[in-house]
Amino acid sequence: MATFLHSEYPHLMRTQLFINGEWVDGSKTTPVYDPSDLSVIADVALAADIHCEAALAAADAASASWAATAPRVRSEILRKAFEIMTAEADYLAELVSKENGKALPDAKGEVIYAAEFFRWFAEEAVRTPGDFRKSPSGDKRILVTHQPIGLSLLITPWNFPAAMATRKIGPAIAAGCTMILKPAGETPLTALAIADILQRAGVPKGVVNVILPEKTGPAISAMLHDPRLKNLSFTGSTEVGRILLREASDRVIRCSMELGGNAPFVVLDDANIDEAVKGLMLAKMRNGGAACTAANRVYVQRPIAAEFTKKFSAAMTAFVMGRGRDEGIQLGASVSVKERNKIAELVDQSVASGGKVITGGTLPEGPGAFYPATVIEVAADNPILNHEVFGPVAPVVTFDTDEEGITLANSTDYGLISYVYSEDLKRALRMAEAIESGMVAINRGVISDPAAPFGGVKQSGLGREGGFDGIHEFLETKYIGVEI
Repeated sequence: MATFLHSEYPHLMRTQLFINGEWVDGSKTTPVYDPSDLSVIADVALAADIHCEAALAAADAASASWAATAPRVRSEILRKAFEIMTAEADYLAELVSKENGKALPDAKGEVIYAAEFFRWFAEEAVRTPGDFRKSPSGDKRILVTHQPIGLSLLITPWNFPAAMATRKIGPAIAAGCTMILKPAGETPLTALAIADILQRAGVPKGVVNVILPEKTGPAISAMLHDPRLKNLSFTGSTEVGRILLREASDRVIRCSMELGGNAPFVVLDDANIDEAVKGLMLAKMRNGGAACTAANRVYVQRPIAAEFTKKFSAAMTAFVMGRGRDEGIQLGASVSVKERNKIAELVDQSVASGGKVITGGTLPEGPGAFYPATVIEVAADNPILNHEVFGPVAPVVTFDTDEEGITLANSTDYGLISYVYSEDLKRALRMAEAIESGMVAINRGVISDPAAPFGGVKQSGLGREGGFDGIHEFLETKYIGVEI
C-alpha cells in the first residue's frame, strides 16, 4: 500500500527494501499500524536471508571506494540531505506522527532535530583531526590518523524513528563507512523516507541499505558473525543490548550502545518552582514520555514538595490527549496497545504498593493506544521507581537532605541523564558531579544537541553519539611511526 500523506510532497511513501541503491520487493510484507486508531497505514516489505545477504554484499562492495571518497564529497551529500529533510519537514512530521502516534508538535520537533545531525556531521566530515609530532626520545615522528572502521550495522528504536536514524547515519557517512540500517518494525516508514532523501542527495549505491528482516534475531546474529561486518551501533533496551554484546563478542565487533535510562529529576528547596515545573513538563512529556531521557523519578525536597506537586499535577491534568495529528493535541498515543498496557500495568502495581494517584492513572475508553498524563506520589521504595516507564507517568518522591537526594538519584543500574533544579549554581554543580550519569541538565528540561556528546554510564550504554565524539565511533585510530 502506498499513499500520499502530504499534498505538497512529490514522492510516494516508500515501502520496499532499499538495497544497493534500488527499491526492491521483499519476501513478504508486514502491516504498519496507526496506533491512534489501529488502522493499517501501509504494508512494508520484509527481508529474507537472501535480501540480508544482498545488503551485506552491496555494503561490502562499496566500502573501499566510499572510504576513499574525499571528505568534502561526503560533506556535501550530508548537507544536501539536511536541506531536503528540512524542506520536507512537514511531510516527515506527519509520517512520524502517523506511525509512531506522537503529537504533531513533538514529531515536527523531532524531524528538525534529526535533520541537524546531517548538518552537524556534514561539518565534521571535513574536520576529523590527526596528529603529527616528534617523539619524546627524539628518534621518530609520531603520526596518528583516523580511518573508517568499515561496514556498520545500525539498529534503531521506535520512539524517535527519524532522530535515532540520522544520529547514526550522519557520522557513518561522514567517516566514510557503508552501512545497513535495521529500523524498528513499528516505525519503518520514517527510516525508508530518510533513505529516499539520502538517495536524492547523491549517496552512492551500496553505501546506505535499509532492511527489515523477517526473523530479526537470527538475521542480526548472522550479520554479527559475518567477517564483512566491522561495527555495531545500537539504540534500544539494556536487555537487548546485553544479548547483542554477547553476540558481538564472538568476533570482537566494536560496539557503541545507547541503552535504557531511569532519569532522576531532583528539585532542591531553593529552586524556582514554576521554572522547575516547566522543565519537568519538557523532561517528562516530550514524546509522551517515550524517551530514554525522560524524567522517570521525580525527587522533590520536603520544604517545597507540596506546592511543587500541586502545580505539576495541575500542568499534567491540563495536557490534551488525542490523535497526534489533530489540532491542539499535546499527548498522542503510545506506539502500540502492547506498549500502552505495559504503562498501565506499572501504574497499577505502583498503586497496589501504596502509590497515591494525583491525576490520571485510568485507561481511557475507546480505540487507540492512549494513556493519560499521570502523577503518583510514592515512597522511595515503590517498585515503579525501578522501571523505565516509557510513557506519561511521573512518580514523585519527597526527600530531606541533599545527600539523600544524591543517594536516591544513584539508586539505579542506569546512568544516562539526570536533571537538577536549584537557584544556587554551586550547589547544583556539586550535585551534578555526584550523580552517576553521562549527562546532567541543570535548570533545563532538555539538553540533547547534535553538537554535544550523548551517552550514559553504568548499564545505560557504551560510547557517545553526536558532538565531536560521534564520528569517532565510526573511525579507527592508526599510529604510524616514521623514521627520521
